[in-house]
Amino acid sequence: MPTDCISFQSSGYFSKLMQDYLDQKTELKPLYNNFPTLENFEKQIAEKASNFDNNNRTALVDTLKKQYENIDISESTQHNITLLALENTFTITTGHQLNIFTGPLYFLYKIISTINLTKELKSKYPSYNFVPVYWMATEDHDFEEINYFNFKGKKIRWNAESTGPVGRLSTKGLEDLFEVYSKELGSSSNANTLKDLFEEAYLKHENLADATRFLANSLFSNYGLVIIDADNTDLKRVFIPYVKNELENQTSFKEVQKSIENLSDYTIQVNPREINLFYIEDKLRERIIFEDDKYWVNNTKISFSKEEILKLVDSNPEKFSPNVIMRPLYQEIILPNLCYIGGGGEIAYWLELKAFFDAVNITFPILLVRNSVLLATEKQAKKADNLNLSWKDLFSKSEVLINTITRKLSPFPIDLTEQKEALEKQFNYLFELAEKTDKSFSGAVKAQEVKQKKGLENLEKRLLKAQKRKLQDQLQRVTDLQCELFPNYSLQERQANFSEFYLENGEQLIPLLIQKLKPLENNFNIIIT
Repeated sequence: MPTDCISFQSSGYFSKLMQDYLDQKTELKPLYNNFPTLENFEKQIAEKASNFDNNNRTALVDTLKKQYENIDISESTQHNITLLALENTFTITTGHQLNIFTGPLYFLYKIISTINLTKELKSKYPSYNFVPVYWMATEDHDFEEINYFNFKGKKIRWNAESTGPVGRLSTKGLEDLFEVYSKELGSSSNANTLKDLFEEAYLKHENLADATRFLANSLFSNYGLVIIDADNTDLKRVFIPYVKNELENQTSFKEVQKSIENLSDYTIQVNPREINLFYIEDKLRERIIFEDDKYWVNNTKISFSKEEILKLVDSNPEKFSPNVIMRPLYQEIILPNLCYIGGGGEIAYWLELKAFFDAVNITFPILLVRNSVLLATEKQAKKADNLNLSWKDLFSKSEVLINTITRKLSPFPIDLTEQKEALEKQFNYLFELAEKTDKSFSGAVKAQEVKQKKGLENLEKRLLKAQKRKLQDQLQRVTDLQCELFPNYSLQERQANFSEFYLENGEQLIPLLIQKLKPLENNFNIIIT
C-alpha cells in the first residue's frame, strides 16, 4: 500500500478557492504575486530587497534580543537573530494563535514547513540567508478559540476570563488544567517529559506570550526558529505611517473591497471594516470607529479628534493594534519576508490583500499552503492493507467510503448501469414511434420512462443496502479504522494535539516530520510512525 502522499486537490479537504489557487487558475493570478516554486524565489528576493527598508532591521534585531533575554537560546537561533541585521538575510514566516499547549497538531506542520523551506532556499541560493520565523498572534483577543486542546478525544479546557490581548493574559489558574492533563498522560518516560514541558512553560511564566515562546523554543530552537511577539512599542513605531494612513484614508477597506469583487465565485474568508485597527490596553482591545467627525473606541466612551488620535499614534503607537486585514501588512513592514506559510483559510484571506499592498507600495509575499499530514501507526497501515483500502479511500467521506467498499467486496456487481442503458434505448424507440403516430402519446411514454428508471434506481439502492447488511462486520472494521484516523469525521491535524503522538514516539517525532515534509510539493503526507 502506498504510504507517501496524495495531492491537496484530491484529498477532499480543500476549498474550491484553494484548489484553483494550487492549479494556478488564470482568474486568480491578479490576487497574488509569485507562485511558490523554488525558481520564483529568485524574483521574490530581488523585489523584496529593492522594496524593504533596511533601517527597520535595527528595531527588529533589538526587539528580538530583548524578547529572548530570559530564555535559553540555541546557537542556531542566536545566529539567525544576528543574521537578520544583514541586508542579504530574508525570512520565511508562519503565524499562529497562542493555543494552549500548541492546540491542534497542525501547529507543528506550519513551523516545520517554514523551517524546511529555509533549508531548501539556502541550498538553491547560497549567497543569501533565510531565517524561519514564527509570528505569535499575541494581540488576538478571542480567548474562546485558544483556551483548550484535545487529548485522546477529551477536551482539556482552561476556564478563565480574558478581555484584552491574549498574549498579556496571566497564566495564573493553569495549575488545575495541569493536574487534569497530568492524570490523562500517565507515568511513562515520554509522559513525564510532556508534564515537565507543560509545567515549565505555563506554571513558570507570567503571561501567555512568554509561555508560548518558551514552548515553541523548546520544541524547535535546535532548528534555528526565531519567535517574534509584535505587540511591541519599537516595532509599532516602524508602522506609524501606515496606521495614520489607515485612520485618515481607510485604504485597506477600499482596496480589499475591490479584490472581494474578483472573488465573487468563492466563499469570502474575511470582510474588511472601514478602519481595520483596534485600540488596545491591558484589559481592552476594541475596534476604532469613525463617526460624527470623531474616532471612537467601540463599546467605550473613549473618543478622539483627528488631531488627537494622530498625535497619540506618534506618542503611543503600541495602543494601536492591526486586525486580520492590517496584520499582514504590519508583518511585511517589519520583517524582510519572502513567503507566508499558512493553512487554506489563511491563504484565502491573504488573496484578498494584494491590491492593498500594491496601493501602499509594499511587496506582496509568496503565499504557500502549509504541509498537511496524516500520522498512522504500522498497525493501522496493516489494517488498511488487510481491508484492501487505499489512502485515497480513507480520505473519502464516510458514506462514500462504505458504498465504495461494499461494491468492491460484493461477489456480484451492484450496478444496474447496463439495464439502465438498455431501458434508455427502449424508450428512445418509443419516443420515435410516438413522433410518427400520435404526439400526445409522448406524455404517456415519458411518464412510463420516469417510473421505470426510478424503479431501477430503487432496486439498486435496495441491493446496496442488502449487501451492507451482509458485509456488516467487514464494513464496521473499515468504519472503525477511518474513525481512528479521522476523529469526529475531520482531519486528524485539526483535532488531535501533538502530545498524543509524542507519547508513542517521544523525541523522534519532530525529527521524523522534519525529514519527511517537503513544503513546495503541495501534497497531503501520510507518515507511518
